[in-house]
Amino acid sequence: MLIRTLLLTPWMAPHKIISWQRAVTLLYLGKVEVVEEYDDELRSISVAIKTPAVVRLTKGHASTKQVVRFSRVNVYTRDGFRCQYCGAKKPMDELNYDHVIPRVHGGQTAWENIATSCYGCNDRKGSRTLEEAGMKLLRKPFKPRPFRLRRPFVSSPRGSLPSGSRIASRLGDAPTNESRRATATSRPRTLNRATGR
Repeated sequence: MLIRTLLLTPWMAPHKIISWQRAVTLLYLGKVEVVEEYDDELRSISVAIKTPAVVRLTKGHASTKQVVRFSRVNVYTRDGFRCQYCGAKKPMDELNYDHVIPRVHGGQTAWENIATSCYGCNDRKGSRTLEEAGMKLLRKPFKPRPFRLRRPFVSSPRGSLPSGSRIASRLGDAPTNESRRATATSRPRTLNRATGR
């Protein structure tokens, strides 16, 4: 099953997407309550429950501090899979990451000191500083900020929130451009008596 569950904070704000297995575990530990369910049932020998679609934490507070984890893939993603020395865009297996200030010179393995590089530029720079190697960076390395979850959603083969769900009616659906245009054209126009328009 590829069904995911939306985890809400105690005050009904979207926190993160979790697996249905994690949601069931939290439910049995008494840490969440089910707000919405899918039609699918989970069965064991003695218990049958509907798969949770939306769950809410019952107590405590969920950390809203989001951090992008430092990893090779996230460094490549931050730099757009592009060598920060020659600018060549390459597949992941042809990239490496380079310490801008080499470790032999006290450089740390941190967001601000790691840049994506191709193997050729990485070999050319070696354990030298940019000045010693006569190279320049296209962009100074930085620590990326996480994307905010703007609208609650549940990623599943069936679409987003279950139809007729209580959470969908509480949060409301954002109007689409088509629905805005339809509302604008169907709305009766009032005339301004002074101008006649």
